[in-house]
Amino acid sequence: MTTATNAGSTDLAGPGARCTVYRNAPSWNDARTAAIGRLAIDDPAAGSALLADACARLTAEGFGAVLAPLEGDTWHSYRVVTETDGSPPFALEPTGGPHDLACLRSAGFRPAATYLSTRVPLGDAAAPKPVPGVRVDPWSGTDPDALLGELFAVATRAFRRNAFFKPIDRSAFDAIYAPLLTRLDRRLVLFARDTEDRLVGFLFGLPDLAEGPAPTTVILKTYASLRFGAGRLLADMFHQTAAELGFRSVIHALMHADNLSASRSAGYQGTVFRRYALMGRSLAP
Repeated sequence: MTTATNAGSTDLAGPGARCTVYRNAPSWNDARTAAIGRLAIDDPAAGSALLADACARLTAEGFGAVLAPLEGDTWHSYRVVTETDGSPPFALEPTGGPHDLACLRSAGFRPAATYLSTRVPLGDAAAPKPVPGVRVDPWSGTDPDALLGELFAVATRAFRRNAFFKPIDRSAFDAIYAPLLTRLDRRLVLFARDTEDRLVGFLFGLPDLAEGPAPTTVILKTYASLRFGAGRLLADMFHQTAAELGFRSVIHALMHADNLSASRSAGYQGTVFRRYALMGRSLAP
């Protein structure tokens, strides 16, 4: 077993498996919690042994719980696929390896939170119902720094209610989202504003470029709102815009199974095609 320690993380590697341990993960069950991410498992036995070794190290260091797969926080890659209809991965979807789930289970991990993605057919989308005092506009396509600033301001407020939320600073946020800007269609990035022009919600969507240069599917990746009704209006406007642009289906991506977004997806006649879990394990003292 070889190790390499960086700021706040340790890379573990052995023949047939490797991972990274993060020591400043969001807390689970009020315990001091670490995370294991960047799983790369070629041999199932080696993967199970690697995860067991990581858990033993963390127990010795005084941690009470560990989450996996999680690259430190939920702003970065996390979740393992638990069920699938076999359809190809979509753009920005966490995929992992074929042995990840079995190795996590054999190392004592169980679901700490569950998620799903659904597919919605696009026909003639109904006109969105107005929300008094709220208007929705697409991104102008200019001033990407201002775009990132507005996304950051709303996301950090809206997402703090989510399980496993951990705040990050603006530079870390930009490092995640700035590379995505070249892949965006500005018409699929929507902002909701109130009568005083204050931002009260946003929706971040993009074509499924995993389908190739002429995708027929669009991804509703993230949306958040600070005002009742703004989130539904953003979603309705997104579906209408996607239909007008000629897309044939929408993926509602990576929703927490217990969140309002999942029930809203059902209202759009969304069909589940993938399920995921963030796995957790309590560590004995």
